[in-house]
Formats: sequence, structure tokens, C-alpha cells
Amino acid sequence: MGASTIASRDERHYELRFCSLFNEGRGYAFPCDLQGRVDLDELSECARQNYLYARAMIGREFDCPQVRTPLH
Repeated sequence: MGASTIASRDERHYELRFCSLFNEGRGYAFPCDLQGRVDLDELSECARQNYLYARAMIGREFDCPQVRTPLH
């Protein structure tokens, strides 16, 4: 297994979390790399729409997104 394969696998072990400003524990999470980049082509149509909605509603319904390791 090459270094690039390992790096790309490690980078997908993060998620970009948009937490609700009004309902604790509610929000959205999307797979991303360490820098918080979400690959829109990998998302389903519904997930893509939710991502775009969450991003547009930062400061209105959602806090600034944070890159985190996913909870299992």
C-alpha cells in the first residue's frame, strides 16, 4: 500500500459538523478531510442539499462548522 493510499484513507476519518444554535445535540455532519473540505461528488443528492443549506445558514441556524473525528 503506497503512502498516497494511506494518506487518502486517513484524511477521510474526519467530519465537518454544523451544530444547531438553538437545539443542543442537533445539526449535520459530513465526511471531510483534515482541512474540512467536503467532496460534494461523494454525497447523495439529499446530503448535498443538506450541506449547502447548513453552509448557507451559518450564524442563523448553525454555529461555524468544526472538523472532528466521527463518533462511532
